[in-house]
Amino acid sequence: MAYRWLRLIVPEPRRPITGRDAAPLIVFVAVFVLAIGALMYTRAVLFGRPAAFALSASLIWFWWLHVTGFHGLSGLRNVSAQLARYALIAVLITVLAEPRSVRENDDLSVVYVLDVSDSVGKIATTEGLKYILATANDRPDGDRAGLVILGGDAAVELPPTESFPFEAINVQVPRDDTNIGKALALSAALVPLDTPGRIVLISDGVSPSGDTTGVLDECKARDLPVDVLPVQYDITEEVWIERLGLPVNVKRGETYQASVLLSSLTAGGGQLVLFENDEEIAREAVTYSAGKNRFTLPIYLRSPGYYTYRAEIIPAPGRDTRRENNIGINYIYLKGQRRILLVTDPLAADDADYRYLAQALAAAEAEVQPMTSFEMPYSALELMPYDCIVLCNVAADSFDYPQLQAIQQAVFRQGQGLLMIGGENSFGPGGYRQTPVETALPVTMDITMRRVMPKAALAIVLHTCEFPNGNTWGKNITKAAIRVLGERDEACVLAYSYQGGVKFVCELTPISEYDEMARKISAAQIGDMPSFSPTMEMGLKALSDSDAAARHMIVISDGDPQPPAPSVLDQFVTEKISVSTVSIFPHGNVEVSIMQAIAAATGGRYYFPQDPNQLPSIFIKEAKTLRRNLIQNKTFYPTMNAYSAIMKGITEVSPLHGYTLTTPKDRAVTILRGPDKEALDPVLAVWQHGLGRTAAFTSDLTARWGRDWVASANHDQFVKQLFEDISRVEKDSHLTVQSWASGPRGKLVVQDSHPDGGFLELTASVLGPNGADVNVDLRQTAPGRYEAEYPLSGVGHYHLLVTGSAGERAEMATASLIIPYSAEYLRFRGDLPHLQRIADRTGGRILLGDESAADIFPATREVRRSTQLIIDWFLIALSGLLLADVAIRRVQIGFRQWLPKRRGKTQADGTIGSLLARKRNLRPETRPATLGRASRSPRPVSEATARRPSPQAEPTEPAESEQRSTAGALLKKKKRWEKENE
Repeated sequence: MAYRWLRLIVPEPRRPITGRDAAPLIVFVAVFVLAIGALMYTRAVLFGRPAAFALSASLIWFWWLHVTGFHGLSGLRNVSAQLARYALIAVLITVLAEPRSVRENDDLSVVYVLDVSDSVGKIATTEGLKYILATANDRPDGDRAGLVILGGDAAVELPPTESFPFEAINVQVPRDDTNIGKALALSAALVPLDTPGRIVLISDGVSPSGDTTGVLDECKARDLPVDVLPVQYDITEEVWIERLGLPVNVKRGETYQASVLLSSLTAGGGQLVLFENDEEIAREAVTYSAGKNRFTLPIYLRSPGYYTYRAEIIPAPGRDTRRENNIGINYIYLKGQRRILLVTDPLAADDADYRYLAQALAAAEAEVQPMTSFEMPYSALELMPYDCIVLCNVAADSFDYPQLQAIQQAVFRQGQGLLMIGGENSFGPGGYRQTPVETALPVTMDITMRRVMPKAALAIVLHTCEFPNGNTWGKNITKAAIRVLGERDEACVLAYSYQGGVKFVCELTPISEYDEMARKISAAQIGDMPSFSPTMEMGLKALSDSDAAARHMIVISDGDPQPPAPSVLDQFVTEKISVSTVSIFPHGNVEVSIMQAIAAATGGRYYFPQDPNQLPSIFIKEAKTLRRNLIQNKTFYPTMNAYSAIMKGITEVSPLHGYTLTTPKDRAVTILRGPDKEALDPVLAVWQHGLGRTAAFTSDLTARWGRDWVASANHDQFVKQLFEDISRVEKDSHLTVQSWASGPRGKLVVQDSHPDGGFLELTASVLGPNGADVNVDLRQTAPGRYEAEYPLSGVGHYHLLVTGSAGERAEMATASLIIPYSAEYLRFRGDLPHLQRIADRTGGRILLGDESAADIFPATREVRRSTQLIIDWFLIALSGLLLADVAIRRVQIGFRQWLPKRRGKTQADGTIGSLLARKRNLRPETRPATLGRASRSPRPVSEATARRPSPQAEPTEPAESEQRSTAGALLKKKKRWEKENE
């Protein structure tokens, strides 16, 4: 059995094998080995898996199959078939070896990193720029130079290019901090992988933010040295406030002391001033010594509320270098009666949006404070005096984003309540989709429970914005505007590109695919558009083809493209598509008039913001106009959907005359629902968000939709019970939390005053500025005392939520920390050891400042090789060889029939057709027996007749050839083959 299987794999030869049979294989293997060896020796091509060439041994097997098989080929065709098959196998083996082409490049790319932070100073920054220009402008041809600006963040001023057109620093980075790690990472990313590179860092080495360890390892792995030009200074006269301490437990009408911890490099004196809510309440002349000093100032709390205290030292002239670190900030919150904050629209002419609500709250003995969105604080801490926040028909674009974040954090971490009341500027129509406030509310602005819902389509035309980071601004506000729309709505973005002309950044796409749209917008290359017409026509066609009920276009530009043709504007009017325009830094009155004319002709709005910071609110305002279809102006009686204490004692409800469509979240409780029996449209919904409770009332409490509701006898009871349910509830806690800054880290101390004592498992959640959110575990350092440290992420407010548990006992407490200035201002000399470590770790040098361009761009540099897979070319060759292999073996072309016949020589052919043709030319007496006819005896002839030659007879073949038929020869050969097989 094994022998039989062996013969199936390696068949026996049917004839003797000679060295001549192996010649094609030997020649091919020699050529193949020489070719691969030459590619590897010259490093023109590298192979990722050279072990795959061991499969070349399979060529012997394929050769054996060929010479022992029934290929029926001979001569040149036989050799060609073998070589084609070997080439096919060789190319396949080469593909498996992963061939990669090698490219050599010795053009050097140098990225300069210039530190412009406040610790370096303007003089050092200017000198650094002179050094960069002196060395970069004299670099060799072909080399590239780029510039990265370093501060609290890093930004690319110029990418590495062969030209260095530097004029001035245009990018903006925070100067109150330094993050060397981020700047080096950005610089390394700018250096192409296929060229040798170098980074030149000009800095003092002070880096309060960021860790450089990881990026230094990356630079070393990429053979990317970092040369360092130190900026050296030594400050000897400096005084600063380390901390302002305030009492934790306070009562109204009592006097307390504020403790100021002041440090100085030398002894001196000055004025110590204390401010309460920006009003000076104490001033004292102080004398301090070198090192740490402690001073106290009196404070008096007159009424409940939130108090911000700021201590400031005013030293004698010449005894201080930096004023930024001369302040300390802290706060005290004194509890009082329930306070409700009513946030209103700053453009509202009267108090119609909150008049009836304020009256009902006053009847419930709550203190009410109306405040416009412009006056809203930017910190959740400043919202602490309010037990509940009410958004009274005020749009999202009336707030800055930090204000919306403060509202959400006040609910989640401080336990305050939140209520949004419906109207044309609330919920989805107000632009709250995908905002922090939507995160806090029990409803979402996307309508997912209705089968048919009118949708909107928005087209945005982006023109290059000629101000610092202008294109980045344009991309960000475009994404913000799209985010306002619902998931079923559609949007497209158009721009002019220098490479491709006018094109879609992203075509008309449902907002449900926002992530993909945002990626395309971020990667867009926005150029200076020559004319509005092509772009607006493309946007018009996209909007016209959409089945959206509302369609709108927004154009942002400086107005210098050629204006659209009147016929284009007429098409917008015909299709009922409005166009709003935003002029950003126009060049003159002509450009302004072009933008105004486009908006006026199509029924859109014209904007001329003086500050780029106004752009996001403009785009959001324009986008949210497409969400008006969410407003339902109909009269209905709300239906009770779930029992709640809010509706306790209210047996009958009055009709409402309108509401805003929303969708309840999964964990939300819908107490009152709308008139639609198929969809659950919330009228009143509540849920728990962190420590606080929030509610959504999608109708209003005004004389418009709720005119019957506010006039009913149950209105005041409803309002009182609603706010009792969602307002902050103060819970007693045995935990006292204190936190302060200690260098680049924050210190957290928790004191447990529970009478039973015992060990607590304590965890703190710290939410800092710039989106930093960390969790830390506290360790016990003394009976009832727990401590921890956490990283500081910059200047601003830090919210701390401490939770603890032990058996059935559960504790919770909150605290906050205010960092008034960066640790950047607590460094008084350059960090030369840090710079030396950067250079040593990456193989760089410490520069002296007198280097020439030849030192930065040395003539001797490493040649950088890069590789790229070239399998595609081999696959193309493989497909061609496969066709050639089949063609050589299966297709035969008779070239002889195309050649002229030689005279005097009979053309012999082995085919039946040629034999039959010859038979027809013979005389009947000399013809062989007819194929398939019964043989007959020849007629007898006389000897004389047989010998007499025929006058028409031609010389004939031998008698044996004449008598043999083609069929007979084939049958004879078949029988011989069968006998051999037997």
